[in-house]
Amino acid sequence: MDSSEIKQLQILAARSRMGAILGTYHAKSGHPGGSLSAADIFTYLYFKEMNVDPKNPDMQDRDRFVLSKGHCCPSLYATLALKGFFEWDELTKLRHVGAMLQGHPDMKGTPGIDMSTGSLGQGISAVLRYGTCG
Repeated sequence: MDSSEIKQLQILAARSRMGAILGTYHAKSGHPGGSLSAADIFTYLYFKEMNVDPKNPDMQDRDRFVLSKGHCCPSLYATLALKGFFEWDELTKLRHVGAMLQGHPDMKGTPGIDMSTGSLGQGISAVLRYGTCG
């Protein structure tokens, strides 16, 4: 990676952090600390490493991401919005009744989410399932 790629990823990670703060502010609840600490990881994975397509979020050969600490999803949501899975304005509806974005990832209601999580530690069993069952 050259310095311009690193700078671009840093800018995207900063935007992801801003989105996490925006969402938790409008929700008047949430876990911003965990979200802020994970923004660099989400940004690097979604913009540099992972094979994902917001126009075809269910493509068979995509890479899958399981967020074991589901409560830090606000920055994951912001990263998904930056990647184009849904509109940025959805972040302002975080944790609202009937909204697409809730306090923990929901694979049935949110584009780009591969596993619904909540309880810490669920990720290991989920990825084992993906590894053995596809």
